[in-house]
Amino acid sequence: MLCIEDDWDTAMLISEELEQRGFDVQIASDGREGWSALLRCRPNAILCDINLPFMSGFEILEALTAIAPRFARVPFIFLTALTARADELKGRRLGADDYVVKPIDFDLLETIIRARLKGVARLGIWPEKCALNDREIETLMWAARGKTSEEIATITSLSERTVNFHLSNAREKLGVATRIQAAVKATIAGIIEP
Repeated sequence: MLCIEDDWDTAMLISEELEQRGFDVQIASDGREGWSALLRCRPNAILCDINLPFMSGFEILEALTAIAPRFARVPFIFLTALTARADELKGRRLGADDYVVKPIDFDLLETIIRARLKGVARLGIWPEKCALNDREIETLMWAARGKTSEEIATITSLSERTVNFHLSNAREKLGVATRIQAAVKATIAGIIEP
C-alpha cells in the first residue's frame, strides 16, 4: 500500500498503525514522489492527502484515472484535513473510493481499506470517460475475439471500411495504437466481454 502524505509525523503514524494491522506500507512525501512511486511499485491500495507539494491529491487521482485501466482496480482513498463538502464531492466525482477526514480513526480506516480491496468505485467512472458508441463496442468485441475486419464486416452487415472506421475511433478514444491494445484495455475496464 502506498501512503502519499507530506507531514512526516502523520505519515509515520499511518504507517505504524497499518503495519500493526497487517498491511505493508510505503510512504511518499509529496505528490510528485507519490506519482513516481505508484507507477514504479503498483501498490494494492493508495492513501493520499489532498494538499501536497508539486502535485495535489486531486491531480494524482485525475492522472491515475487517465491511465486506466492499469490502476483501475487499485483502491484510492483520500486522507485529508479538508472537511468542506465541496472537497469531498470533488474527490468522489473524480473517482475516489473513499474520503476519510483527519484525525484518523484507524479502526474505521482499516475497515474501509479491507472493504475497498474487494471493490473499487472508479470502475464505473472510467468507461463513461471514453464514451465508446454501440458500433465501436460491437466491432471491438469481435476484434477481441480474433476476427479480422473482413469477418467483422460480414458478421455485423457493415462494410470493411466502416468496421475499420469504428475500430479506429475506438483506438483513438481509448488512447492506444492498435486494435489489440484497444480490445485489452476495453476488456479490463469492463466495456466489452471477449
